[in-house]
Amino acid sequence: MRYEIIFSPEAEEDIAALKASDRAKALDAIETFLRYEPEKTSKSRIKRLQKMQKPQYRLRIDDLRAFYDVSYTDDGDGAVEVLRIREKSEAMRWLAEFGRKEE
Repeated sequence: MRYEIIFSPEAEEDIAALKASDRAKALDAIETFLRYEPEKTSKSRIKRLQKMQKPQYRLRIDDLRAFYDVSYTDDGDGAVEVLRIREKSEAMRWLAEFGRKEE
């Protein structure tokens, strides 16, 4: 199944703020790993965030981390919403501040 990729306004700002080489790398990784199998976790690339309601997943792109959610419509179509793209050094701080834990 092909997933629609949606960028939040914050993620669009994050992409725009990156250096051109990092921007190209991030967009390429998002297309490669999230377009068809966004829920396929691996030891190093995609991680399902434990006990988190939002964001659900993290994609590792070298020193960047993309946080995203996966949702489905009633027809079964899937969408990936990229919420934020943060430097590795800022990722845990952002997650602690803006992430929403499961209740």
